[in-house]
Amino acid sequence: MTFFSPPRRIETSIFTRLPDQFRKPRRTAWADANQGGREIDSFLEGPSFDRQGRLYVTDIPYGRIFRVSEVGEWELVSEYDGWPNGLKIHRDGRVFITDYKRGIMLLDPATGKVTPYLETAASESFKGVNDLVFAPSGNLYFTDQGQTGMHDPSGRVWKLTPDGRLTCLLNTIPSPNGIVVDPEESFLLVAVTRANQIWRVPLPASGLTTKVGIFSHLHGGPGGPDGLALDSGGSLLVCHTGFGSIWRLSPLAEPLDRIVSCAGVGTTNLAFGGPERKSLFITESRTGTLLRAELDTPGLAMFSHAE
Repeated sequence: MTFFSPPRRIETSIFTRLPDQFRKPRRTAWADANQGGREIDSFLEGPSFDRQGRLYVTDIPYGRIFRVSEVGEWELVSEYDGWPNGLKIHRDGRVFITDYKRGIMLLDPATGKVTPYLETAASESFKGVNDLVFAPSGNLYFTDQGQTGMHDPSGRVWKLTPDGRLTCLLNTIPSPNGIVVDPEESFLLVAVTRANQIWRVPLPASGLTTKVGIFSHLHGGPGGPDGLALDSGGSLLVCHTGFGSIWRLSPLAEPLDRIVSCAGVGTTNLAFGGPERKSLFITESRTGTLLRAELDTPGLAMFSHAE
């Protein structure tokens, strides 16, 4: 039985690839646990644009942060003892990183220095933070994934206010990953990788977490939903790792587009860029490449609350 029309197919192209000088395949502790022990030269994640139009990406197993110019030239900004995953740039220019090993970190983009920002919750370590998003209010929401899954649905979503108040909103998620918030900060959408779902988390004024539901069921496969982004029309874009596609879902979760990777199946995260924010940039993590697709609807402005 068919519930929806087939989504439009949109092709991608390779924008740029990690230069060979930064590729030295070897085993790492992170890859042993998360990539089946295979030797890898990188695992790109966390794409985010700064106000100058430069794209930042993380490299989880080697603790590296790269900055990519508008013409695809790579610069190593930082290399430190950590496993950086998600990355978002605050309205004041600070670069926040969800580090799987160390918690929330801060990067000084001018010097490359990385310092701890939030390492524990009530003196306990996080499971392994994954991705983050800022709301227009300045509230920071982030996922705490670790090795959770259907066998252990104890992943968490946290809220950190600008004055430092930390609240656990959910602690029953089988592998929370990408996360976005709507412009009115009325709900979150969370990628639940191992369940192949997108959860919708209401954010009522009371602060109580109630009526969490499933926004979308995805189709399964060896991976699941990873990075998320919203466009200016309210549609959700979902990286489906292990499948090599990005799905664009309407505000009612109808599949509108399938954006197809031209480089592999490791489509992990995404960010809108370009002069009109109509270019979608995607990390293809298994091959160390950045993909690009041209869309009709621009991405949601990430800095709108700072203008």
